[in-house]
Order: sequence, then structure tokens, then C-alpha cells
Amino acid sequence: MADDQHEEVSKKVSAEEEIRRGITVMRRVVQGRSRGIILDVYWNNQGQLIEPNGHTLTSFIGALVRNEIPITCDDWRNKELNESKEKIWSEIKRCFNIEEERRGFCMKLAGKLLRGFQTFLSSKFLKDADGNFVDAELPKKYESLISAEEWEAFKSKRQDPVFQRISATNRERASSPAYPYRKGRVGYERLEQSMLQKEESSETSLPAHVLWKEARVGKSGVPQEEVLHVYQKCEELSQSLSPDDTKGRLSRALDVPEYSGRVRGKGFGVTPTSLSIKKGKAPSNRELHARLEAMQAELDALRREREASASTVYRDASDKNSINCTFEPNIPEGISHCQLYLSSPYYRMVGKGKMHNVSGVLLHTRELPAGCLKVSIDIAVEPNAALPYPSDDSDATTVHEAVGSFVAWPTNLICVGYETPTKSKSKDNAIPRHTESTVSRKELQENEVSNASAQQKKEVSNASARVKSSGAKKTVARKKTTTKYRSCLRTFLEMTDIPTGGVRTLHMEVGIFGFDYDQMIGNEDFMQVFSHEEIGVNVVNTYIRFLYDKLMRPNGLDVSFGFLAPATVNLVLILNRPDTVTEYVLRILMDNKDAEKLFFIPFNTGGHWLLLAINPIREIVYYLDSLGNDWTTYPDMKVLIDTVLQAFRAQRVIQTSRRGANSITWIKVACHQQRNQIDCGYFMLRFMRDTLALGQLKIPTDYFEEFKCAFYTKDQVDEIKEEWCQFMLELNVCS
Repeated sequence: MADDQHEEVSKKVSAEEEIRRGITVMRRVVQGRSRGIILDVYWNNQGQLIEPNGHTLTSFIGALVRNEIPITCDDWRNKELNESKEKIWSEIKRCFNIEEERRGFCMKLAGKLLRGFQTFLSSKFLKDADGNFVDAELPKKYESLISAEEWEAFKSKRQDPVFQRISATNRERASSPAYPYRKGRVGYERLEQSMLQKEESSETSLPAHVLWKEARVGKSGVPQEEVLHVYQKCEELSQSLSPDDTKGRLSRALDVPEYSGRVRGKGFGVTPTSLSIKKGKAPSNRELHARLEAMQAELDALRREREASASTVYRDASDKNSINCTFEPNIPEGISHCQLYLSSPYYRMVGKGKMHNVSGVLLHTRELPAGCLKVSIDIAVEPNAALPYPSDDSDATTVHEAVGSFVAWPTNLICVGYETPTKSKSKDNAIPRHTESTVSRKELQENEVSNASAQQKKEVSNASARVKSSGAKKTVARKKTTTKYRSCLRTFLEMTDIPTGGVRTLHMEVGIFGFDYDQMIGNEDFMQVFSHEEIGVNVVNTYIRFLYDKLMRPNGLDVSFGFLAPATVNLVLILNRPDTVTEYVLRILMDNKDAEKLFFIPFNTGGHWLLLAINPIREIVYYLDSLGNDWTTYPDMKVLIDTVLQAFRAQRVIQTSRRGANSITWIKVACHQQRNQIDCGYFMLRFMRDTLALGQLKIPTDYFEEFKCAFYTKDQVDEIKEEWCQFMLELNVCS
């Protein structure tokens, strides 16, 4: 009997010799770091780690865990581990190009790998073939990682009756599964990636039941009949279940309970929150009523703020012997030709007419609203634009319907002659824009940046009055940009699950980037706008949808302008997957090969946003960089764009002389320059907005005269934020 026991122990101890692989220490990663090689890692649409380098990062984290965390650790949340966790995260960042927001995922993965290592040690060295405990010595292979004291403590914990009872229960539950997983160490995320690549699909994710079925296909390539039965049941359920159903199709088909924090068929890293799966009971009528009351109070506060602001800036026109408003010096008394503007959803001219700024004037026998002037509309530039104050004596509600009649128009949106409105911080700082022949560029910049003398301002004002050119710009000071939409959106946001990790989706139709998908947006994206942080690709994409919905499509500009997805065309992908980027850009250009069109590429270099605007028919690339660099800073970017345009030329069968074969024109535009390290994204968005507002396919080398200045002001940057927040409210994203 003793000999038999000794033989069993010998067999178990010799298991160490059967493991021929050495301890994983990831020397390749560490040595690469010493040579300056930092590995990029990639994530799928659900926040899971994928290839390339996904497996490498996982193995590297496992090696760090085995070195830094004792095997006696029972609670991964123990605060005593914080120092070791910080060291693990620091080492990860030294070797991999990874964002700070991925720390939570990496730490959860580290905890999972620690538990896996503990299970491996227990099953390999502390149990015999029948699952009975064996009092084995510390394996020599792991003496560099595990001390003798730790090993003894580890064995004691594995012999604890409570631990053994829990272990037996879990072992029983995991034994003989009805639908065994047959993909080995390939997780759901890498399986999904390989399936999408094999099918060359433009989708970013697959349904859970599709992955579940594929994960249970063995080497034969044919799934079992019972697996197909579950899959077919999921397909049938997809036709009847609501998208908001709190229980997944796969769980219903399998008739098993859901586990907290788990999405069946999606693998590690995906949670119900990350997929916006609503859990828990629906809000009661009382809770809904309280939310509605809070929203109504917020809207009432915004309305009072707007009325108070109007009463501060403008004087009531109750005195018929006085002028109807406290007009700016550049709004003369009497009747003058004017341009009429609207400020929502963006600033643009909607009509032309005459302004009647005379004492005692009435509008259809009624007094004018506070802060307004009487105007007659002669030309409708944007016929369907809504009147700011619809007439009570007619059915006119749009600019076109009001042509030939009198309406009330806000004074701050009226421009005399050929002038264009702008925002300014105060009336004293409102400096008109001139042509080069009237005031020098240097003098103009000095007036914009610093407080010039009163005499200089007087000369500038007098000179501006003599200029009658469409290039003259922004002479009427508008009210400072408020934060009302940001405040309102932030209030609504706090009543949702978004601040605690919830996400929402915004559909991006095929006309925007050439493929349709659901854009995910979460608390981090909202906070970038609220706190004036560097904006990411989610904010950029959703603002592009704003431009598409509000500027392009209503005005028919979608036939002249287009966008390329910044998540697909950026420096990281150009360096790692140039073929993918080339294929995508060329496909979009070829889909529009028969008409001249300007394509915007919001281009991210890894820490900086710039704008490329490509006219493929004329083979012109406009380069707008708010840091003042030129395209030679990013040679890989230029090579790829040139290659795409040459391929585009070849596929259109355009004959070009040998000299003209490399005649692609790159133009560096003297655009606005940022004065900090944050505004590049906002500047890039305004470059697109300015171009679309004018509807011009050609961007002047010294930028558009209508918007030319040294830099965008804080108010002009805030306009972007307000437009984004207003758009989010209109789409009811927080619901």
C-alpha cells in the first residue's frame, strides 16, 4: 500500500519533467522595448483585445502576474495589491502602446490569469490522476517565482475543507458540458475577428448565437445536431423578441439563467453594460414623473436665462419716440440694405432685404419684440429656414413665404451691407475684418490679439466703412457663447446609467462613411466636451453626423462633399495595415468617380488631429494643420494618399504624360493656429464646418477670406461644443 502511494507521488512529481516549455518571461517584448519598439494593440467594437499582438499582451500580463503577485492571493480586490498592480500597469505601458482607459480591462485580465495559474499549479502538482490531494514539493521550475513559505501556505489553503467543497461543486458543474467549447485557447474575440476577416465583412461584430455555434464546431467542420437546434431557435427568437429585451436570445434558447456581469457567447471583456443591455425593472410612474419635472425645470431655467440675457443686451422698444433697439455703431439709423442670419443649428445667411431702424416704427400695428428690428425680406437665400419670429398676421413661417413682407428680426443677426456676423468677447474687442488693400495683415493681427490704441481702432473702423466687398467679415459683435446646451445635456446625463459605465449607440448611415454601423458613445466622450479635453474619434464621428444631417443633406451638399472614416484612415493603421486603408479609400473614391467631389479626412497622427481635404478628380490634396507642420512630418501618410490617387487615376483610365504622372498637388493651407495642446480636434472640426458653410470645392492657400484670422477664439471653439450638445439632445441620446 505504501509502495503504491509512493509510486503515485513519484508520478505526480515527475509531471514537472513532462512540461518541456520553460517559464514564459516574454524576452522578445522586453528586448524590443530596449530597442525602442513599442507594440500596438487593437480592440474590437465591444472593447475586447484582438490581434495583432492581443495574444502577446495577454502572455506578457501573465508573466508579470506570476512575478509580482503571490500565489496565496485569495482576493484580487485587496488594497494591499495596489502597489503590485501599479507596477504591472507601468510595465504594460512601457512595452505596449495602450490607452489609460484600458487599465480596467488589463487588471481584470490579470486577475483572471492569476486564478488560472493557481488552478494549474493545483491540478498539475497537488492532485493525482483520481483527483486526490498529493503533498508535493515545490517544483524546481518555479523556485524563482514561488518561495517555500508561499508554497506551503498555498497547499494548506487547497486542503481547507471549505475550499475543497467549493472546488468540488464547480468541478461537478463544469464536467460533461452539454455543448462543449471546441476552439481550444482561441477566445470568442479572436474567433469573431477571424470570422469577419474570412468573410471580408464590413460588420464590426457578430451576434452572440452565431459565435456560440461556431465555437462548438470541431475539426470535422460540422456542428452537432443539438448545437444547430439551439442556433435555429435563436434565429426564430430574433424575429419575435424586442431589441430592449433584458434576457439574451441565446440564454432563452438554452433555457439557462444569466450570470451577473456576463454576456453569454461573447467572451471575456464584454458585459451587459458595455452592450447597453438594460437590466433590472423598468422605472415606476413616480420615477418617470420626477424625471419629467426635473427636465421641465431645466428647460424653464434655460428659457429664463435666455430672456434675461436678451433684456440685458437689448432695450425694450416701449418708448415710441426712441430708436427700437440699442444698436451697435455699425447699424445706422434709417433704412439700409442688410443680410439676415440665423444662429441655429449653425450660423449662416438665410436672406437679404432692408432694415428699418427708425423711431416709432411698428410691425403690423404692434410693438416689436425686445431686441428686434423691422426688416423687409427681398431675397430668400435659404428658402426653408424658419423665421425667428413668425408673423401673427400671415401664415408665413419660412423665409421664402415672408418674401415681400415685413417681419421682426433679432438685431444681433442683422448685418448691414455685405458684412457677416461673428462672436466677440465684448463690444470693445469687436474689430472688423478688412481686405488687404485697406489694412495690412500685420496690423489686423495686432488688433485681434492685443488691445490696440483707441486711435488705431478708430482708423480701422473708418476704413472698414469704406469697404464694400464680400470678403469683409464679422463686424457685428454677437453675444458670448453660452453653455446652455452643455448644461442641459449634462443634467440629463446624470439621470442615466452613462456616468457609471453605460453606453449609447448612434446610427451612422452608409452615406456618411461609405458603410453603416452603430457608433458607440459613453461617459468619457461626453466628459471630453464638458471638460474641454482632447476629443477622441467618437466625438469627431458624431459631429460629422451633425454636419451631414444639418449642413450637407438639407442643402444638397452631399453630392459635392464627402467624409472618410477617421477610425479607418489614420497614421496607426497606415503604418500597420496600409493595404486595408488603401482599399477603403480607393473604394470610396471609385464610388464617386463620375463627379468632382471634395473628401474630408479627419486625420489622427496618434496624438494630434489635422485635416486632409482631397479632390481626386483634380488630384489636389489640401493640408490643414493647426500646429503649422507640413505633410513632410508624416511621410507615410503622403505616400499612401499619393498611391491611392495614382490608382484612382489608373482605374479611371486617365491618360497622363510621364511628367504629369507624379503631378499630384499638395497645398498647405495657412489655417488658424492653436495656442494650446488641446484644441486641435475642435479646430479640425471648424475647418470642415467653414468649408461646408461656403460650399466651395477649392480651399484658398491663405484660407477663406470670410473666416480668416490668426486663431479661433474660445467662443468659436465653444460653438462646436454647443452644436454637438444640441445635436445630442435633439437625437435624445441620453434616453
